[in-house]
Amino acid sequence: MTQKTAHSIHHALSEDRADVYFARTQTILQKEGLDPVVTMEIFPGRDGIFCGIKEVLELLAAVLPEDAEVWTLDEGEPMSRHEIVLRITAPYSSFGLYETAILGILAHESGWATAAREVVDAAEGVPIIGKAPAGTIPHAMILIFGDTVKATEAFDRHIPPECPRIALVDTFHDEAEESLRVARAMGDRLWGVRLDTPVERGRVTPDLVKEVRVRLDQAGFPNVKIFVSGGITPQRIRQFIAEGAPVDGYGVGSYISGARPIDFTGDLKVVAGKPLAKRGRIPGITHNPRLKKLEIGNQKFDIARQNSIISDETTICITEEGS
Repeated sequence: MTQKTAHSIHHALSEDRADVYFARTQTILQKEGLDPVVTMEIFPGRDGIFCGIKEVLELLAAVLPEDAEVWTLDEGEPMSRHEIVLRITAPYSSFGLYETAILGILAHESGWATAAREVVDAAEGVPIIGKAPAGTIPHAMILIFGDTVKATEAFDRHIPPECPRIALVDTFHDEAEESLRVARAMGDRLWGVRLDTPVERGRVTPDLVKEVRVRLDQAGFPNVKIFVSGGITPQRIRQFIAEGAPVDGYGVGSYISGARPIDFTGDLKVVAGKPLAKRGRIPGITHNPRLKKLEIGNQKFDIARQNSIISDETTICITEEGS
């Protein structure tokens, strides 16, 4: 477990991070002497990519007893609306307090993963970079230098050569003009240019990409790649492709980082061995052949088949449901 993950798990295990009614429920059940073994099933509110289970399993490894039972989808698998993606069978007191943390982790990480999958699918094989392309520079650096060429040359002087040189070309001048200025100054050392035209100036368009490509080719720089960033969405990517814009890579940030979480719900389906559920839900375990069972031992998930859903110290033993 990494130090960052351990810190996150520590906070997730804090009682003040849970919804207050879960904390109150724990107090009431303890005073009443009630702590049945229950089965909770967790499902998403819409289709998407299942993500966050690594952190959830690390949390569960810290709180569940050795005889608990956990079934889950793999990290990164597609999931359907209302599909059971995680099932936990254990004494309620061992994990009930952490329902908020478990659902929240899955909600946000699955939302990000789903958005990332959407842009990758839309790009049809063109590279997607989750941040600005590696090797590029921010507008702030160019503004401080007062010139795009000077800023790019400074980057070239001080950054290791294995880092691609990608010039940001929309700060002071026309994008095509600035691309040519940097290409002439850098020569073969220039790997690419990044177009990040703001919305106030109409953003990057397919026609702008085509113009920059033609101008670079005509000036003798056909190997300089073109990256596009700034409010990139699947819809805009499809537009670039449909209009034949020669984009070599997309920088996508806010569409993923600001993605809408996928709502997850946790329902008790078995209480003390008895199928039981609230109205509107079907009591008892919901069969899902895609789930894999994780064996718990010594507060960790022991590995088999070397199928690593989670990393570092935490390991798992997996069998498929129904096998």
